[in-house]
Amino acid sequence: MTDILSITGPIYAIMLLGYACTRGGLFARQEMRVMGKFVINLCIPALIFNALAQRRIHEILDASFLLAYAAGSLAVVALGWTGARRVLRRPAAPSAMMAMGMSCSNSGFVGYPILLLTLAPVAGVVLALCMVVENLLVIPLLLALAERGRSDGRGLQVLLESLRRLATNPIILGMVAGLAASLLELAPGGPAARTVQMLAAASGAVSLFVIGGTLVGLSPGGMGVRIWSVVAGKLLLHPLLVFLAVSALPLLGLAPLSPELRFAAVLMAAMPMMSIYPILAQNYGEEDDAAAGMLLATLCSFFTINGLLWLLPQWA
Repeated sequence: MTDILSITGPIYAIMLLGYACTRGGLFARQEMRVMGKFVINLCIPALIFNALAQRRIHEILDASFLLAYAAGSLAVVALGWTGARRVLRRPAAPSAMMAMGMSCSNSGFVGYPILLLTLAPVAGVVLALCMVVENLLVIPLLLALAERGRSDGRGLQVLLESLRRLATNPIILGMVAGLAASLLELAPGGPAARTVQMLAAASGAVSLFVIGGTLVGLSPGGMGVRIWSVVAGKLLLHPLLVFLAVSALPLLGLAPLSPELRFAAVLMAAMPMMSIYPILAQNYGEEDDAAAGMLLATLCSFFTINGLLWLLPQWA
């Protein structure tokens, strides 16, 4: 357990530092948005580009990983959506936001730093693969489900606008550029390579500091069934279903994942929800529940992630 805490301890220590500095007034909460933009628009795209450009294309497009992670995530979406609609009697848009909280991990800000400390050689590739599933499949699907509940006739227009923004997202552009560099074997060298590496190296600590600062002012008050359902779905159901999907690959006649990738897929699914979750939920009037859920999930993830880091090596 000491070895596990030596991995996760610095992660949560930096989050706590970000929270304390923002709470104490050294940084304003609004300044976390500026740092977050720096990470999202420059550091993470550089990180993904660097991870992809340094590898051959067959090492990157791991069909078994993509299929297993997508299958587990879509199963969570289906269960979350159905539970919200049938059990909690929620409308379409709130149900989609609950399913989003359960199925979209904080891959860049929390998942990558933890993978970097546990599985450094595959951390960048796993981050890119998970973001392919989340950004090109899960999030557009959930936006479509949310827009289905709109009655003003603009649902399709809003969805198309969301897809247009997605196509110009720096993370997606970094992913495409990295895949192209890998395919053409044109990895940058010299000053260009060092510039990309410096930006990529800044992503870990800054992203964790931003998460901590962002939690200032969030209130988990009114933690009802909705919020606890989302938290349990994210921290327990999502990794469980990805675990089952990964384990089922050989039974379907597909190539099994390496121990490192099996470990990484389940661990990535166990991360709390993505940091922009409350921002996306704001478009549908669900920002309070989303913010409370993100705060609670981030706090609880200390225990669930440490538990997984103890259990997973024995399985992988």
